[in-house]
Amino acid sequence: MLSEAIKASCEEKLGTEILRVSFVGGGDINDARLLESRRGLFFLKMNARPGSVTMFEKEELGLRLLKASGAIRVPQSLGTGQADGYGFLLLEYVEETGRSRKFWENFGQALANLHRCTDAHFGLSHSNYIGSLPQANHRHANWADFFILERLEPQVNRAIAHNGLWAGAPSDFDRLYNRIPELCPEEPPALTHGDLWSGNFISAANGEPVLIDPAVSYAHREMDLGMSRLFGGFSPYFYQAYQSAYPCLPGLDERIDIYQLYYLLVHVNLFGSGYVEPVRRILQRYS
Repeated sequence: MLSEAIKASCEEKLGTEILRVSFVGGGDINDARLLESRRGLFFLKMNARPGSVTMFEKEELGLRLLKASGAIRVPQSLGTGQADGYGFLLLEYVEETGRSRKFWENFGQALANLHRCTDAHFGLSHSNYIGSLPQANHRHANWADFFILERLEPQVNRAIAHNGLWAGAPSDFDRLYNRIPELCPEEPPALTHGDLWSGNFISAANGEPVLIDPAVSYAHREMDLGMSRLFGGFSPYFYQAYQSAYPCLPGLDERIDIYQLYYLLVHVNLFGSGYVEPVRRILQRYS
């Protein structure tokens, strides 16, 4: 269940013996294990793909950035490494509890606080990943350039290269690109989680929200809200608390699909053609 080389590397980082290893399911990309030790429980993410340790190193950087904001809790990282052909990330284990109204209100408030953390430019000092796909974060002075050049175009080009889109897709996207400045309101760059779906947060003790699996950047804050609404799983209390703490400009419902377009393209490239039609519908609506 866990090779001796990986176990030994984890024990070195933890400074204690691992007594028991349990399988944890649910991930689409990585393998996961629960490690029991005399120091308590820890969570291990592993991946055998070449270069996976780099992916985990970037995830650790994202966790540190979120933690440094002081806005919301993330699991403490105990380090990354590579052993027996696997890259891995060793984390604090956070036990999940039920999601009460208090949790959702705390979560909405915390996300609003996170989004108030800003920077001079859209982007980040380093690239990272969205799922297992590379995500570039070159800095830009305005949202439209960042969104088009660092988010939409790379995913569109990847999908076209693998015959994942329709014949007229490049022209359709070009028409949309011309409208991005008018469709998305001007706002300062916001520190975003970057992949905020219902599988990437935990309800900890006392209704405390915990973010996991980040794909961080300084982006438009409505990106996180768009992703949260793409597949559901968020309570109305979450959105009410967020809007009370940091109201969006009018018209969010009319432009939410624009932000979701990026995540749908990511799903085209990760999971296939089943996500192409929603992409096409969004383009038809806005271009």
